[in-house]
Amino acid sequence: MNPNYLSLASLVFAIVAALLYVFEDQHFLLLAAVAVLVSGAFDAIDGKVARISSKASKRGDFVDHVIDRYSDAIILGAIALSPHCPVSFGLFAVIGVLLASYMGTQAQALGLSREYRGILGRADRIAVLVGVTLIQYFFALGGSDVMEDIFGYSLIAWMMIYFGLAGNITALQRARLIWKSLS
Repeated sequence: MNPNYLSLASLVFAIVAALLYVFEDQHFLLLAAVAVLVSGAFDAIDGKVARISSKASKRGDFVDHVIDRYSDAIILGAIALSPHCPVSFGLFAVIGVLLASYMGTQAQALGLSREYRGILGRADRIAVLVGVTLIQYFFALGGSDVMEDIFGYSLIAWMMIYFGLAGNITALQRARLIWKSLS
């Protein structure tokens, strides 16, 4: 199997998740969480399949990273435009996540090894996204209106604030590590 197809399947499920997040009905959150989980699973195995099948290449690595960024932006952008979150929280999350990823690959562009350290990596984001989405879904299922339960904001909105803060802190951590490596 071509590992790039697994990367594309990851993107397709990210798009499905994004579409499910924009619906106001809380029942779509369960499906969104499943779609994010499936997207993350395809993303986790594409590189392993490439190495095992001796199909690992720079082009495949490039495709994987491009699709990862699109997946991140599509899912978080959809949440930003959804009834679950104010747009400003969503934009803050998108900026943090994309800058953290950029700093990780910027090290490699400067001839260093790719930088993965920091408090919020991609696997962490996927786990938090799935977990928070499921918690919000089950609260809604139990009749609790988590949409405005915590100081007027949903749990998903607070998650986006966390992604913005942690993403920007991760970007700054990585920038500092890269700076130190360049001396």
